[in-house]
Amino acid sequence: MTTTTHATPVTGAVGTAHTRVEGRDKVTGAARYAGEFRFDELAHGWLALSTVTRGRIRSIETAPVLAMPGVLAVLHHGNAPRVNTDYEGIAGKPDPSIAILQHDRVAHAGWPVALVVAETPEQAREAAEALVVEYDEEPHDVAFSAGHPDAYTPGDSPLGAADTSKGDLDAELAASAVVVDAEYTTPEEHHSALEPHATTARWDGGRLDVLDSNQSTVFTAMELANMFSLDPASVRVRSEHVGGGFGSKLVRANQVGAVMAATVLQRPVRVVMTRRQMFSLVGYRSPTAQRVRLGADTDGRLRAFDHQGASLTSTVHEFVEACSGYGRAMYDADAHRTTTRLVPLDVPTPTFMRAPGEAPGSFALESALDELAEKCGLDPIELRARNEPEVGPVSGLPFSSHNLLACFEDGARRFGWAGRDPRPGVRRDGRWLLGTGTAASTFPVIAGPSTAGVTAEADGTFTVRINASDIGTGARTALTLVAAEALGAEPADVRVHIADSDLGLAMFAGGSAGTRSWAWAVTRAASELRDRLAVGGAIPPEGITVRSDTSELLATLAQKERHSYGAQFAEVAVDVTTGEVRVRRMLGVFAAGRIVNPLTARNQFVGGMTWGLSMALHEEAFRDQASGATVGGDLAGYHVAAHADVPSIEAHWVDDPDPDDPVGIKGIGEIGIVGGAAAIANAVWHATGVRHRHLPIRPDRVLEAGVAAAGEHDA
Repeated sequence: MTTTTHATPVTGAVGTAHTRVEGRDKVTGAARYAGEFRFDELAHGWLALSTVTRGRIRSIETAPVLAMPGVLAVLHHGNAPRVNTDYEGIAGKPDPSIAILQHDRVAHAGWPVALVVAETPEQAREAAEALVVEYDEEPHDVAFSAGHPDAYTPGDSPLGAADTSKGDLDAELAASAVVVDAEYTTPEEHHSALEPHATTARWDGGRLDVLDSNQSTVFTAMELANMFSLDPASVRVRSEHVGGGFGSKLVRANQVGAVMAATVLQRPVRVVMTRRQMFSLVGYRSPTAQRVRLGADTDGRLRAFDHQGASLTSTVHEFVEACSGYGRAMYDADAHRTTTRLVPLDVPTPTFMRAPGEAPGSFALESALDELAEKCGLDPIELRARNEPEVGPVSGLPFSSHNLLACFEDGARRFGWAGRDPRPGVRRDGRWLLGTGTAASTFPVIAGPSTAGVTAEADGTFTVRINASDIGTGARTALTLVAAEALGAEPADVRVHIADSDLGLAMFAGGSAGTRSWAWAVTRAASELRDRLAVGGAIPPEGITVRSDTSELLATLAQKERHSYGAQFAEVAVDVTTGEVRVRRMLGVFAAGRIVNPLTARNQFVGGMTWGLSMALHEEAFRDQASGATVGGDLAGYHVAAHADVPSIEAHWVDDPDPDDPVGIKGIGEIGIVGGAAAIANAVWHATGVRHRHLPIRPDRVLEAGVAAAGEHDA
């Protein structure tokens, strides 16, 4: 059983449990996803991907394929519409990988080399698989290591500085009575959203109409307008329902290919990726190699903090998995240094994946802190309490709020942490060694500019229009509750329209920033509308509408360290014979702002914690060194936690409203996964006495590390 509570009940619409407003449509099949819209003369595109990792296309034999039943076109670098990549997009220059079919170069295994379009998806697939492409193959390099000779330090980005430093690290390490110096690794991991990436594109009265599965319709529309040199007003993107994204559903080959084919054929075209194609074309979490050095006095107070992180990027576009940034605002130290290194390889470009940076970074740092607590003879929670910062350890900025210890206090009480024997390998249940572990969580609080419109209708109801994206988080429902509270109305009297680029600028669904950003805009418009209605007078048939724009307001916010926090607890059982690790229970307590809807918040926290379990024990993508391709790029070869792997998971939270947010929201989408893998790894150490610094903690690794010997310590 999974449970969730709120420490202090709140009144009004916000804070009360509501089922999803679109829930009935989803369970009855009425909700339409991007691959389900019907159009007359709909054609289907199928991407053909390279079978080599690096080289050039020598030839493409299109004639036999064009003669196959139902085939309408074969687009490739020799005949596809030209696109523009010389522009500054939402996040800088676009990844050249999305500008498909523009040249004969192949930059990684699974690079799109053609798009076959046919009357049916079956005909398109058969033709794409029959397409003969010959290559001039070149040597490739897909082997990631922190010591790779081509590793370099990237520049700073809008996401933060690559490197930070304060104090004399070497001197403080030398003066430390206790030192931890360890290396940790995490593997390549994939989003594996339940709904594959899908796009239906058509031209309608001179306007490009795109039905898509994405995390921001307005950003997708802007990117497509830039790429195809179109007037932004002539592009409309809608994304009514999205079956998961986790950072992967940005502009990808499916949107670009569908627009190309619709332009060439002048009829609607749908492109849906297969599961295997998603392993090549939609990004992933880069593997990381991290070194953590911690120096402390005997009382556990940190003198030196050094977190070095290395990740990979593609040769065509730079992406940084900023794992070393995790601890910059978490723990105080006299000397504090974080560094970032990138290794360019012949692989697809990584991308944002739930809690980018924080998820792998927390595994390394929170494991190292557990090692430090062991060396100091301190309880892991007490060690964290002794290194609680008063201001940002690197920035020196004040915290908007900092309730990490409240999470640990509540979590320790609920989990039964008191009285825990700190000695490893002393608890046993038959052939199972038992252990418990804990770790901290954090994720930055972000808000992006958004516009919203709220209309008072003549019938007494209200309509909210904002270009939010609901990628499964319950955004529609949350915004309904936010608007109802701001208007003083019943949630049943509020209708919310989202996910249409015609609705204007709004923050994308990512960075745990969606609900916070959208709610800010909705609250502002709704509050002004409520003031207007208080004056009295009849509402005209077209209603009364107020629009808001938070751009200027957000620019005036004082600089602070703004973060959500959490405490993760786990109990594991380790089979001394097989090396199998079973998580028996997990508990998370979070300080993540005001909780808008406990039902969907619980879904987010528990979902993130489940992913943390999956990260700790299961998820690992392998890249074959000879072919350069992912091995087992599907849900049979890429293991994720299944029902039998997921135990009792509890999610709770403490009161933590953000004083600078009109609703008190911080953001909850990412923080559930942060620290989860570390808590499980720390519990495995407590069970066995053996430290695992490389994820996932597979049975073979447990056996190789000597779990049977650890089992002999049983008291």
